[in-house]
Amino acid sequence: MATKDMKATLVEKDLSPANGHRAILIAGPTASGKSALAIELAERWNGVVINADSMQLYRELSIVTARPSGADMDRVPHRLYGTMAAKVQFSTGGWLRLISGELDQVRAEGKVPVLVGGTGLYFKALTLGFAEIPEIEPDIRLRCRQIADDGGVEAVREALLPLDPEAAESLADLQRLTRALEVVRSTGQTIGTWQRQAHGAPLIPLADARCVVLGPPRPWLHERIALRAKLMLSEAGIAEVRSLLALDLPTSLPVMRAIGVKEIAEYLAGSIDLAETERRLTVATRQYAKRQETWFRNQMADWQRLDPSSGEPHGLADQLKN
Repeated sequence: MATKDMKATLVEKDLSPANGHRAILIAGPTASGKSALAIELAERWNGVVINADSMQLYRELSIVTARPSGADMDRVPHRLYGTMAAKVQFSTGGWLRLISGELDQVRAEGKVPVLVGGTGLYFKALTLGFAEIPEIEPDIRLRCRQIADDGGVEAVREALLPLDPEAAESLADLQRLTRALEVVRSTGQTIGTWQRQAHGAPLIPLADARCVVLGPPRPWLHERIALRAKLMLSEAGIAEVRSLLALDLPTSLPVMRAIGVKEIAEYLAGSIDLAETERRLTVATRQYAKRQETWFRNQMADWQRLDPSSGEPHGLADQLKN
C-alpha cells in the first residue's frame, strides 16, 4: 500500500502546472470543509490560498463568517481575508479586480493559486468572464432595497419570480436576489442575460484549472452547521456583531446581511433568548447551504464532485482525478 508521502507525490505530479493546471478552484456549501482542503492542497502544491467568499472579505467579521484561523493562515499564505472595511459596498467586479492583481503576484512568486469559497458568482465570473452591467437607476435601487429591508429573502424572491425565474430559483442570498431585481427592473434584461454577454477573457479559463465542488451528505453537513452556530454564539462571536452594530452602518450594506448579524442583533436587543438565537442561526445557515447547493448543481455541473464526509483532507485531496 502506498504511504501518505507517496500519495502526496502522485497528487503533486497530477496537479503540476506543467500539466496545464495553473490553479485549483474549490467551491462548496458553507461548513463543508473547503478551507481545510485548500490548505492541504496548498501545502502539497506550493500554493497560496485566495478567498472567493464575499463575506470573508470583511475585516470586522471573523468568527461569524468562519474565516480561517490564525493557525491555519500560518500553515500556508492566505490572501484577501479580512481586507475590506464593513462600510464598503463591494461587488463581483471589485473582487475580480482584486483577484487579477493577486494572481499576477502569486504566479510571479512561482506559486500556485488555490481559490476557495462559497460565492458561486465569483467563480462563474472568474472562469467565464464578466459583464459590466449599466448603472442602476437610483430610484429603482431604492425601491428594490426597500423590499429587501421590509420583507427579506422571500419578498424579493416573490417580486423577482415573474421577471427572472432563473435568478429567483437559483441565487443564494438576499444581496444577490436584490441585485437581480435591480438589474431586470432597471435594464429590462435579466442578470443571467447580462452574464451570458460577458466580455473579455476569463482570468482563469476552466481548462487551466482543477475545479472541485464539495457535495457532502445532508445529515453530515447539518451536524457541522449546528456546531458552527454554537461558535457564532461564543463570547467572541457576539462581540464581533456588537462592534459591527456600533458602527451604525446602513442595513443595505452586504456585510449587514451576513448570516449571524441579524440573529445576534436581535439577541443583543433582548428580543430573543440564546436558545432561539441558536435555532435561527442553524435554520438560516441550512437554508443558505441549500441555496448554494442548488447554484453549484445548476451552474457548475461539469465540476468534479467530492464527498468531504469520506475522510480527512489529505484523503480527500488524493481523490482528485487527472
